[in-house]
Amino acid sequence: MTKGIAHRDTYYYRRLYTDAALVVDAVRELPWADPARVAVTGTSQGGGLAIAAAALTPDVSAVAADVPFLCGFERAMQITDRAPYSEIVEYLARYRDRVERTLEVLSYFDGINLATWAQAPALFSVGLRDETCPPSTGFAAFNAWASPDKQMAVYRYNDHEGGGEYHLRRKLAFLAEHLRRP
Repeated sequence: MTKGIAHRDTYYYRRLYTDAALVVDAVRELPWADPARVAVTGTSQGGGLAIAAAALTPDVSAVAADVPFLCGFERAMQITDRAPYSEIVEYLARYRDRVERTLEVLSYFDGINLATWAQAPALFSVGLRDETCPPSTGFAAFNAWASPDKQMAVYRYNDHEGGGEYHLRRKLAFLAEHLRRP
């Protein structure tokens, strides 16, 4: 969480976000893939990477971001003691003079900010008992999502597993709907 955090050009997640977007391009080159029907999906960190891929590759067909991590860094650091956000808190407790700079760097990688670029239909999910990726941060990314074609699945009694197997059925139906041949 803090590797290279001194600058946006050296922050670890810059590489991961770039790779997430490049994977979309690579999938489109596969001989059996339909380049016009590519979706991105993931859970937790994968959900955050799906948001990033959709923001950086705005013509993906659909996005399913489950209990997304990498959203609302500052809020998450204030309301949860769980890793991985606690790693940033520990870093800032040690380097008190780096708070503003660190928050600025994180803003470039915040799923809430990236969501404002996303054009694809989206399905988000949150577990209201999730202390790893607080639901308010997932809701914030959902609310910022640029496309009006978006849905939120809320699991009242679930933690970081979100809707688990139950949600998988909903997600597969959502993806099937948005990946149908025209």
